[in-house]
Amino acid sequence: MAESVVGYLEKVGHQVEIVAWPGWWPDVGRTVGEAVAAGRADRGVVCCWTGTGVSIAANKVHGVRAALCVDAETARGARKWNDANVLALSLRLTSEQVASEIVEAFLSTDPDPGEADAIALLR
Repeated sequence: MAESVVGYLEKVGHQVEIVAWPGWWPDVGRTVGEAVAAGRADRGVVCCWTGTGVSIAANKVHGVRAALCVDAETARGARKWNDANVLALSLRLTSEQVASEIVEAFLSTDPDPGEADAIALLR
């Protein structure tokens, strides 16, 4: 599934930097979070077996708002209402097709300007 997400991102024109330490999802979450927080990446996508651990690890980085999304609507909401900048996916539960739909929704949705005050509290 992760390889499918990389292929999808490259196909739609995104530059992808792969961060992988087999078995070390906390390092992946932290490294991706640091790249996003520092502005070296606009957004990040992280994966682990459930998606929970890697999202927790990414969220430990100041400025990261990682959201574990299981469908496209959740991804849209995470971007729209929370300005999520890191998408977390479950390798166990997410098919390649659903992953593409989630990633597309995450990348194509902008934060709602009306949520600016609430989003500022998250930063």
